[in-house]
Amino acid sequence: MLATISRAATRRPLTVILVWLLMLLIGFGLGTGVFGRLVDSVPDVPGTESERAAAYLDRVDKSGESITAVVAGTAVADPGLRSQVQRAVADVRTASGVADVPDPYTTHGLTSEDGKALVIPVTLKGDLKFKDKKTAVDTAVERIRRIEAPDVHVSGGLLLGQQMSGRAQEDVQRAELISLPVVLALLLVVFGGLRAAGLPLVIAISGVAGAFLALFTFSQFTDISVYAIQVTTMLGLGLAVDYALLMVVRFREERRHTDDVVEAVHRTVAGAGRTVLFSGLTVAVSLTGLLVFPSPFLRSMGLAVAAVVVVDMLAAVTLLPALLARFGARIAPAAQSEKTGPGTAPAEGADPDSDSDSDSDSEGRVFARLARFATRRPVVVLATLVPALLVLALPAAGMKISIGDAKQLPSTTEARQLYDTLDAHFPPGTGVSPVTVVVRPGAAPDTVARIRALSDTTDSRALPGGATLVHLQPTGSVDGKAATDLVERVREVRGSEPVEVTGVAARLVDFRAMLADRAPWAAVTVLIGIFVLLFAFTGSVLIPLRTIATTLLSLGAALGAVVWVFQDGHLAGALGAEGLGSLSLTAPPLIIAIAFGLAMDYELFILARMRESWQQTGDAQEAVVTGLRRSGRVVSCAALLLAIVFGAFMTGGFSPILQIGLGLTLAVLIDATVVRMLLVPATMALLGRRAWWAPGALRRAHDRFGVSEEAPRRPQLTSV
Repeated sequence: MLATISRAATRRPLTVILVWLLMLLIGFGLGTGVFGRLVDSVPDVPGTESERAAAYLDRVDKSGESITAVVAGTAVADPGLRSQVQRAVADVRTASGVADVPDPYTTHGLTSEDGKALVIPVTLKGDLKFKDKKTAVDTAVERIRRIEAPDVHVSGGLLLGQQMSGRAQEDVQRAELISLPVVLALLLVVFGGLRAAGLPLVIAISGVAGAFLALFTFSQFTDISVYAIQVTTMLGLGLAVDYALLMVVRFREERRHTDDVVEAVHRTVAGAGRTVLFSGLTVAVSLTGLLVFPSPFLRSMGLAVAAVVVVDMLAAVTLLPALLARFGARIAPAAQSEKTGPGTAPAEGADPDSDSDSDSDSEGRVFARLARFATRRPVVVLATLVPALLVLALPAAGMKISIGDAKQLPSTTEARQLYDTLDAHFPPGTGVSPVTVVVRPGAAPDTVARIRALSDTTDSRALPGGATLVHLQPTGSVDGKAATDLVERVREVRGSEPVEVTGVAARLVDFRAMLADRAPWAAVTVLIGIFVLLFAFTGSVLIPLRTIATTLLSLGAALGAVVWVFQDGHLAGALGAEGLGSLSLTAPPLIIAIAFGLAMDYELFILARMRESWQQTGDAQEAVVTGLRRSGRVVSCAALLLAIVFGAFMTGGFSPILQIGLGLTLAVLIDATVVRMLLVPATMALLGRRAWWAPGALRRAHDRFGVSEEAPRRPQLTSV
C-alpha cells in the first residue's frame, strides 16, 4: 500500500499538491464556519434521569432561556442611574421575543445589600427559532449596554455560548501566531536550511485546515464543544510537525545513499512512512475509547480528534512525498558523519549499514550512552524512576471533576466579569442554577413538601398536565459538593415516587456515574487495540505489555501534576489560573486518551529502529542501544515541538484548555525523556531476547498477516 502511495505521489506530484491545496482552501474557507456552530454544553448524557427530566420540561414548560445583566460600580439608588435602568427595562420588555424583565428596584433580591450593584434578568419566550432568539438577545444586550455606569456586564444563555466561541477563535489565532514562527525557528536550527524546515510547516498548516474541515463536517451531525476547536487544532498542528519531521529526516538520510530523488522518496515512504502509518493508527485507536462513552461530547471529541490524526497521517504519506519529489533535489542530504547538535538533524531511519553502532560516532552519542547506562543498570534505573513517577501520580488518586462555572474563564471575558461582580456584591449562591425537581402526576400528596424541606430557598409551580416543578437553591457553586449532595438527597427522599431531578448539578452526578460505569470498558477497548497494533508492528507479545505499563506510569505522573496544580492550586498562578478545587470534567478523559496515543507515537519511533537492528544482528541489548541512538533525537525534537505547540495554546486562559495543555505537555516530555530514554532500555535489558518472543501460533500468524519489510529475517525465538 505504501509503495503504491509513494509511486502515485512521485508520478503526479503536481496533481497531489493541487488536491491538497484545494483541501486547504476549503478548510480555511468553509471549515472555519465551525466557529459559529460551537456549543458550551458538555455534560449531557442521553438516557440519564437528568436528560429525561430536561426533555419532559422542554415538552410541557414553554419558558425560554434567559440572559443576565449586572450594573455596578456606583450607587444604584442614584436617581439618574435609576431612571436609565428603568427606561432600559421598559425598552427590553417591548422587544420582540422577550417574555419578562423584572424591575430590579421593586423585585426582591435583585439589588445588592451594599447598594452598589443590581441584576437585570431577561427571560426569552420559549417558542423562538434560533434566528429570532439571537435577534432578541442582541437587541436586549445593545439596549442594556447603553446604561451609563462604570460596570455593565451581560452574559448567560445563548450569549455565553457566543462569547466563548468568539474567545475560542481568538485563542486559536493567537496560538497559531505564537507557535508557527517558534516551530519554524526551531526547525531551522534542526535542519539548518529553510527548504527542509518549511516542509513540516506546510504539513502542519494542512493539518490545521483538516482540523477545521473535520470539525465543521461533524458539526452537521452532532454538537461540537467550544473546547474541541482548541484541542483538535493544537493536536493537529503538533502531530503534523512530528510526522513531517520524521519523514524529512529519513529523506535526507536516503539522499545520502542515492542521487535519485524519486528513489529516495520511495525508500522514505517505505521506512519512515510505515512508522507514521502505525503511529497515526495507534493514536486513533487510543481515541476510540472515547466512543465507548454515551456522552455526545466525548464521542464527538473522539471522532474529531481521530479524524485530524488521520488527516495529518495522510498528509505525511501523500502530500509530503509529492513535495519531496518536486522540490527534494534542493534539500541537502545528511552529511556522512553529521553531528546532531544545534543546526543539524537527527538521523532517524538511517541505513543500519551506513553508520557505526559505536558510541564514538557523533550521531546520537548522548542517547547511546543513556541507553548503555540503563541497560547495564536496569534494576537501579527501575528502582529509582518507578517510585518517583508513582509519587508524582499520587495526587491523581484524589481527583475530583466538575462542570465548572465562570471561574474557569479568563478574567477578561465578560462572563467572568459578571460572575466576579455578583460574587463581590451579592450573597453566595446568587445567580447559581437551582436543582430542578419534576414531580410527575401520581406522586403522594406530601412529596412536594418533603422535597422542599431539603433546602432553605425553594419555589414551586404547577406545570401543564398535573406535574409540579420545584426549584431548590443550593449553597456554593452550581456544581459544588453542596449542590451534588442535594441531588443525592432528593433521589433518596423520593423513594419510589415518580420524581426526577435535573439541572447542572444533576447532570454532573449522572456524568460521573456514566464515567465510572463505562471507563473500564473504554480502557479494555483501547488496551486490546494497542496490543494488537504493537504485536503487528513488532511480532512480540511482551513488548506491547511492557509498552502499556511504562506508558501508564508517565500518564499517571502527568495527571497527578495537573491535579496538584489546578485542583489543589499549587503554582496555578504562574499559569494565569487559580486552584478550583476540581478539574473540568472535559480534561481527564481527553488527557488520558490523547496522551496515551502520543506516548505510543514515540514508542513506535524507537521500536522501529530497535526492531530493525534486532532483525539485522540478533543482539537484543545492542538493538536497544542502536535503536535509541538512531531515534533519540527525533523523539526529543518531536516532543519539544509538540510541547511548544501545546504551550502556545495555553496562553488563552481557559482553565479546561490550560488543564489539557499542561497534562499533554507534561505527558509528552516525561514520556519522551524519562520513560523512553531510561525506562524502556532498562526494561528491554531485563527482558533480553525474551522481549521479542511470541508463542508459536502467534509467531506464525504474524509471519503471515503482520507487518514486515525487506530485511534479514529475525532470529527465531520460540521459547524462553
